[in-house]
Formats: sequence, structure tokens, C-alpha cells
Amino acid sequence: MPRFYLQIVCVFAFLLTCGWHGSVGHAQHRRTLTEEFRVHRDFRSKFLSNGRDIVVWLPPGYDSQPSKHYPVLYMQDGGDVFVSLRIDEIAKPLIASEQIEPLIIVMISIGGTLNDRFDEYTPTRDASGKGGKADFYGRMLVEELKPFIDSEYRTRTDAANTGLGGFSLGGLASLYLGLKHPTVFGKLAVMSPSVWWDNKLIVRNVKALASKPATRIWLDIGTDEGPTQVGGVKDLRDALVKKAWILNSDLMYFEAKGGRHDLLSFAKRTGPMLKYLFAQPPNGQ
Repeated sequence: MPRFYLQIVCVFAFLLTCGWHGSVGHAQHRRTLTEEFRVHRDFRSKFLSNGRDIVVWLPPGYDSQPSKHYPVLYMQDGGDVFVSLRIDEIAKPLIASEQIEPLIIVMISIGGTLNDRFDEYTPTRDASGKGGKADFYGRMLVEELKPFIDSEYRTRTDAANTGLGGFSLGGLASLYLGLKHPTVFGKLAVMSPSVWWDNKLIVRNVKALASKPATRIWLDIGTDEGPTQVGGVKDLRDALVKKAWILNSDLMYFEAKGGRHDLLSFAKRTGPMLKYLFAQPPNGQ
């Protein structure tokens, strides 16, 4: 297992360098770590050739309530989720106002270059032979990273308390792997997914499901992402509904007016996503 690092005043620039490159730009490349974060550098897998850095955000009260266990959200493109999207800053006020329950967020950087990201987040190869390592990436998540996180932190380990999420190709990977491992991931954040991949492979996968798993899904798209992207996500929504997911119940479909395929747009939808997937239970427990 990788060594454990707690860094208080440290600049973590590597993650963003290897993360999502959308149209929002990268004016902010660095972020100082605080005591809320734990960093596991160069996490290694027997299924993938490249190591990756893992940033874990612990919610307020984690250290002062040693008997409490927490749900977990695993996020792809961890560098951008940490540095640009700043998901912890979105989650903290929602936790403080009891709109969502306290949760642990695990931010998984890509392993290597953008080409490696492309490979790891896609289930099949394209015509040029690129892609197709999502199953190996999934084995890393299920067989190595999740057991490690569960051993190091006070997590609720069941599927109902374990989420997987991402945007663009990360959204595609999250849905693909979530449907493949429904006993591991019971909550999915599928943000502007790349439905176009392999002639809408993910839509075909949904249609081919033998039975509907007990999976809660957030699915979104920005209206300014282009007619092909919007149309593909609507096709995915319709396929999920035909497999017995119920809109506004265990499937939330959200169209962001004016939303584009960039980190700024994804950030605006992160709060609603968290409120849907990790709503504070009525009894506050």
C-alpha cells in the first residue's frame, strides 16, 4: 500500500496538470492543502501501469467524533475537483445547513497524461486503437482503492453509502462502472457524460441490463453543450426510464440552461448533485 501523507502547508500542482482540460482555462493552478485533507501520493495498482495521487477530504467534525462513520463519494479527475472545482467548498456550507449529510470525498487524479485519462475512462477502443481500459480502472477502484480507503477512514462501506462521480469522460466511466458494480456503488453522479463514445455504447449497455439495480443516479447536461451532446444524454435518460428508473425519484435529470462543457458549469451543478445524492436523512442520522 502507498505511504500515507498529511500535508498542512503544501502546494499540490501535479494533480491539475494531469487533469481535465476544458474551456474554462487554468488561471488557478495551485491550492494550499489544509488539515481537512489527506494525501496519498503515487497510489499504485496491479491493474494499471501508472500511479496516481489521491486526495481525501474529511468533513467538519471528523476528528472530534471518533465513533462516527461517513458515506463516501469517489470523484474522477481528482486534480480539477480539488483545485478548480473545489468540491469541499461547495460541500461545507451544505453540511453546515444540514442540506446534506457529512461525507468523505475521495478525489482520484488521472494516472499520467491526458491520453492515459482517455484510456482509463473509456470502456472500449476507438478506431485508432485508443481507449478501452475502464474495466482495469474499475478493478483498481473496487479491489484496491476502496478497500484501502475503508481501512484508513471511518467509512460506511455499503453500496447505499458509496458514490462514484465524474464529468465528461469521467461521467461516462462513472455510469459504466457503477452499473457494472452495483453492489459497490449505489449512488452515481453522471455529469455531462460522453454518451457519444463508441456509437452510444453506454445507452446500449443500459438497454441490455437484465434487471435494474438499486442505484440512485444524478444525470445532467448543459443546454449549450451542443445538440449532439444534449441529444445523447436525453437518449440515455430515456433508456434509464425504460429500465424502470423513475424520474425525480431514483433518477434525477437536470438540464442547466446556458451550461457549457467546462469546469465552471460543472461546479454550478455540483451543489444540486450533492443535495440529491447525499441529502440529510429526515432523522438527521
